[in-house]
Amino acid sequence: MSILIDIGTVILIIVSVFLIMVVLAQKASSDGGMGAAMGGGMAEAAFGADTSNVLTKSTINLAVVFFVLSFFVYLGQVYQHKHMNHATGALPTIPASALPVIPGATTAPAPGVSPAVAPAATAPTAVAPTAAPQNANK
Repeated sequence: MSILIDIGTVILIIVSVFLIMVVLAQKASSDGGMGAAMGGGMAEAAFGADTSNVLTKSTINLAVVFFVLSFFVYLGQVYQHKHMNHATGALPTIPASALPVIPGATTAPAPGVSPAVAPAATAPTAVAPTAAPQNANK
């Protein structure tokens, strides 16, 4: 799809250059201006007496081709962006369960994070000391 967008872009540039040339070759309505300076008289010699009609039709046709081609190149870009494989341009995402486990390796906690301490399975209960008999020392 990318090659078609590139070819369409090149054709669009060529059509736009021709459109600029055709517009500049036309005579202005006051028989002066840029049309006369850029070869308006030469266009009459090339196309004959009906020059304005030929250049007007050429301008309309080139403008239609320009807008249609611009629209299709835009649609191609949207299609390419929407269907682009996102994994090709970025690093792959690996889920945590797929990471290999290295035996005997311990993981260090991240800096600034205190490790969680698991509670003991059975905690000894504190026994209150019983009062010793007072007669035991005598």
